[in-house]
Amino acid sequence: MLNRVILIGRLTKDPELRYTPSGVAVTQFTLAIDRPYKNQQGEKEADFIPVVTWRQLAETCANYLGKGRLVAVEGRLQVRHYDNNEGRRVYVTEVVADNVRFLESSTAKPQNNNNMDPFGEPPAERSSFNANQNQSNPFSDDGKPIDISDDDLPF
Repeated sequence: MLNRVILIGRLTKDPELRYTPSGVAVTQFTLAIDRPYKNQQGEKEADFIPVVTWRQLAETCANYLGKGRLVAVEGRLQVRHYDNNEGRRVYVTEVVADNVRFLESSTAKPQNNNNMDPFGEPPAERSSFNANQNQSNPFSDDGKPIDISDDDLPF
């Protein structure tokens, strides 16, 4: 049997860090994930998925994540239930994450405009970085033969 979930989305608000009575850290947050289609009004819809992290991962998420931050979450789907104050059984479906990856720098803005890339660099700086990188990259010849002597090969 297999129960694995991988999600990429943005936090709807800052994570909430709490501790159990035995001192175990637990963090809850919600990911907003766009659906791949538009509704009849031409608007994109989103799903809001609750995520729970435990222990060290919970503290890391609470310290470094914030509203609007793009993350990838890997974990398992869990359905739990409890009885509310009115005696009704309430079911909760959530992702229990065992891996959270931060997909952008902490200084990046959630709304990406045309003047900045996802990491907050203006296009001019980005293009000069790529140009400098290509000058020192021996594989930047776009498929042209590379002049390497047989003495340089390890085999």
